[in-house]
Amino acid sequence: MAQLNMTRGSVGRNMARFATPLILGNFFQLSYNLVDSVIAGRFIGENALAAEGTASPIMNILILGASGVSIGAGVLMSEFFGAGKGDRLKRELSTVLLFGLFFSLALVGLGVAFTCPLLRALAVPEEILGITGVYVRIIFLGVPFTYFYNTLAAALKSVGDAKTPLKFLVFSSLLNGGLDLLFIGCLGFGIVCSAVTTVVAEAASAVLSVGYIYWKIPALALRPDEVRLDRGLLRTTLDYGSTTALQQSCQPIGKLLVQRCVNALGVDAMAAFNAVTRIDDFATIPEQSIAQAITTFVAQHRGHGVRLQEDRARVYEGFRVGMLLEGCYFLCICLVAETLKRPIMTLFVEAGSSRGTIAMGCQYLTLMGFLYLLPGMTNGLQGFFRGCGRMRVTLLCTCIQVFTRVALSYVLVPRMGILGFAVASGVGWVCMLGFESLYLAWNKGRWDRGERPFGE
Repeated sequence: MAQLNMTRGSVGRNMARFATPLILGNFFQLSYNLVDSVIAGRFIGENALAAEGTASPIMNILILGASGVSIGAGVLMSEFFGAGKGDRLKRELSTVLLFGLFFSLALVGLGVAFTCPLLRALAVPEEILGITGVYVRIIFLGVPFTYFYNTLAAALKSVGDAKTPLKFLVFSSLLNGGLDLLFIGCLGFGIVCSAVTTVVAEAASAVLSVGYIYWKIPALALRPDEVRLDRGLLRTTLDYGSTTALQQSCQPIGKLLVQRCVNALGVDAMAAFNAVTRIDDFATIPEQSIAQAITTFVAQHRGHGVRLQEDRARVYEGFRVGMLLEGCYFLCICLVAETLKRPIMTLFVEAGSSRGTIAMGCQYLTLMGFLYLLPGMTNGLQGFFRGCGRMRVTLLCTCIQVFTRVALSYVLVPRMGILGFAVASGVGWVCMLGFESLYLAWNKGRWDRGERPFGE
C-alpha cells in the first residue's frame, strides 16, 4: 500500500515525497478552470471569458469550502493513523462522507435557486448575465462530486498516499481538456458545454477514488455495517472542518466582493481580471499544498505523541523544510510570471484584437510576480497551526488579510484598475504575516518551556 508514516524516517525526504504530488495535483486541478477559460476566450469570445471570470469566485467558494471541511477531517484522520487507531479512522471517514452527502445536496438546491439574485448583486453586465447564469447553475450540479473527491483524497493523504489522488486528477484534467477541445474547439459548442465537461471530469475523479480505495486500501474501505454517523466525531469534525472551510472560503469571498469593483470597469477589465487571477491560483494554491504537507506531518506527530524535546525538534524540522519548499516554489512561479507574462495573456485572448486586456494583465503580473512570496510564507505558517489543531487562529489570520485586501481594493481599483487589486493583496499579506509570526514566536517559547499551547 502506498502509505507514508511521517513519524519515522528522514524528515526532508518524507516532506518532499508527500508535498510533490500535492503540488502537481493542484496544478492539474487548477487546469480545469484554466482550460475552460483559455478555450472559452479563444473559441467563444471575450464575453464567455468574462462570464467564466465572474463565475470563478463562486466556484472557488464551493471548491475551497468542500476542501476546507475535508482538510479539517484530514487532520483528525492523520492523528488516528499516527496513533494506530484504524477503527476511529474509518468511523471519521464514514461520518464526513454521510454529512457531506446531505450538505452538498443542500448547496446544489440553494445555488440553483439563487443564481440570478447573486449575479445581479455582483453587478454583472446585462450582455453576459444570461450565459453566466447558465454556466453557474450547471457548475453547482458538480458540488457533490467535488465534495466526495476532496474527502476521499484527504483520507488517502492522511495515511500518507498523496500520489494516487494526483493520478486521478491527471486523468480527469486530461478528460476535461479533451472534451473541451472536441466539443468547443472542433464542433463549435458554447459555454454550456464548458460547464458540462467540468462536471463530468469531477465525477470521474470521485468514482476513481472510490474504486481505488476498495481495491487497494483496506484501511479506508468501509463495509456496509461501518457506514454510520458518529455524532461525537461529527461535532469535532465540524469544529475543525467548519472553521477551516470558512477560512478556505474567505479568499474567494473576498475576491467575489472585489469582483463588483472590477465589473464596473467593463468587459475588457473583467476578461483581464479573469486571466490574471487564474495565474494567481497557479501561484498560491500549490503553496497551500505545501502547507497541507506541513499540516499532515505535524498532525501525525501529534497523534503519535509529542512529549520530549526530541519530538518537538522533529516537528520544527518538518516545519522548516516546508517553509524552504515554499521559498523554492516562489522562485519558480516568480520567474514564470515575470518572463512569460505576455505569452500567458495571449493564451486567453487574441493579441491583435484585445491589446487593452493584454496590457492590463501584463502590468498586473509584473507587480504580483514578486508578491507571490508572501502567500507562500503565510500558507506555511497556516499549515503548522492547522496541524497543531489551532483552526481558529488560521481563520483569524485569513480574515485579517481578506478584510485588508477588500477594503483597499474598493479604494484602489477604481483609481488604478486591476493593478489596485495586486497592491491591496500585498498589503493584506504583510498584515497577515506579521500577526502569524508574532503568534508563532510567543507560543514557541511556551512550548519549549514544556507548556502545551499547541495541544499535543
